[in-house]
Amino acid sequence: MGRLSGAIKHLIIINVIVFVICTMGFGLLFYKYGALWFPENENFGIWQLVTHMFLHDFPKGVRDSGGIFHILFNMYALWAFGSPLQRIWGNNKFLFFYFSAGIGAALIHTAANYYFLSQGFTEVINIPAVGASGAVYGILVAFAFMYPSAELMLIFLPIPIKAKYFVPLIILGDLFFGFSSVNTGVAHFAHIGGALIGFIMMWYWKKNQFNQNRWD
Repeated sequence: MGRLSGAIKHLIIINVIVFVICTMGFGLLFYKYGALWFPENENFGIWQLVTHMFLHDFPKGVRDSGGIFHILFNMYALWAFGSPLQRIWGNNKFLFFYFSAGIGAALIHTAANYYFLSQGFTEVINIPAVGASGAVYGILVAFAFMYPSAELMLIFLPIPIKAKYFVPLIILGDLFFGFSSVNTGVAHFAHIGGALIGFIMMWYWKKNQFNQNRWD
């Protein structure tokens, strides 16, 4: 963890501003154009691969997405796990990683929805996704790579668990709920996608020993 600064500070500020604007009567507009819609839906736009990462609530009466708790969890995780990475990487490399994980998460979420559509789950056409969780999961994986022995705790299981075990554990939970018939209202495959892209990038960077200087 660390003080709020640099890229993380600006990401949090933008997310909070968008959240506040959405609560002031502009929620439906942001929801229609900014959420990540299924490509077969008339509301879909390629820019939504990025804009959905800055939305954390649906308009009242549309869908329950966690509201204030959704953005609080994501922004806290971004700060808590992203700050050590930002200090090591610098702003440019951190932002590249963050948006790569978020966009990758959106693509894998969409691919999963194509699969579910082929299985007869037509409702995926009209259910958009919002939130920075995919990018945050990428950050979690990167944190586990860099600080594998750091001890973390789940809220419902207050036992210290090393990051190298903690992160795979929550990803397994997403896999379970993603393939189960339980409707959690969470885009589990976006979480899995962000984690997967984060893992691939960290593995590649470690293998090729990417030098920080090329990002300055």
